[in-house]
Amino acid sequence: MSHQTTAHTSFETAAQQATSRVPLFTPDCTVDAARLGMIGQRYECASHIMVCEDGYFLGLVRIEDLLSAPADITLADLMDAQAPIVAPGIDQEIAAWRAVNHEESALTVVDAQGCLVGVISPHRLLAVLLSEHEEDLSRLGGFIKGAEAARSTSEEPVRRRFRHRIPWLLVGLFGAFLAADFVGQFEAQLQSKIILAFFIPGIVYLADAVGTQTETVVVRGLSVGVGMRQMIGRELQVGLAIGLALALVAGPLVWWRWGSPEMALCIGLSVFATCATATLAAMTLPWLLNSFALDPAFGSGPLATVIQDLFSVLIYFTIASALF
Repeated sequence: MSHQTTAHTSFETAAQQATSRVPLFTPDCTVDAARLGMIGQRYECASHIMVCEDGYFLGLVRIEDLLSAPADITLADLMDAQAPIVAPGIDQEIAAWRAVNHEESALTVVDAQGCLVGVISPHRLLAVLLSEHEEDLSRLGGFIKGAEAARSTSEEPVRRRFRHRIPWLLVGLFGAFLAADFVGQFEAQLQSKIILAFFIPGIVYLADAVGTQTETVVVRGLSVGVGMRQMIGRELQVGLAIGLALALVAGPLVWWRWGSPEMALCIGLSVFATCATATLAAMTLPWLLNSFALDPAFGSGPLATVIQDLFSVLIYFTIASALF
């Protein structure tokens, strides 16, 4: 089995999952000769017969096609020359999903020169999918470093759990005091327009909800090999679109319920701005924490919440001050 290393040593590659112990014949070999040639041989994977010439991969024949084909035709006539292939260095999860998307039970690994490296067998594909699925669930819970870290964190003693969690919650407590101070700076606006206080929980909640959705989407993408650069533009656009949609709903409802066009405009603008900043914060914080080797399981939630809450309060009262 061929092994290659990549820059991302935390991921296993397609080559590391592939085996070269597979049936291999030339394209001019007949079906009958291939059947006879496989008798008495022990393969790690015999679900697909590799068709190669001078080491170059030409196509494959599925075992069910080989068994049902006429004995005198050649493998060149029977093979699938368009079968999906992957490069040796590609991440194992991307390789597994490519096999699933092409409805293949095994996947061929071919190098840049077109030479056969090996085949990822059905049981290896299944193992990869199960392993990556477990890791994805761990990531969705904030355990970016994998399932083993998730288990370790879940089983650690009470004192260590306390030490891991309390610093981030103290940051959150400090943020709550800071948010209260922010609100206090706008005491005059609250006294003259008490209705402003009614909407603080709603503004904060919507921003947190949008941020949570964005963080989930981003973590899912990272877990299956999608780069941040591929997601950031689309997620920012979605955040703006969601903010605009919520603002267009909230503004008219506030106008209809409380009869204040100024208040409706304030709420609409605040919802739009806070949802847009929530999207940016939700993409940035988990990535930064992971970059500094800090566990996002404990840090991203409290930190993202307090930062977004501060932004939401500040944005809301800044807009209110400009309008009233």
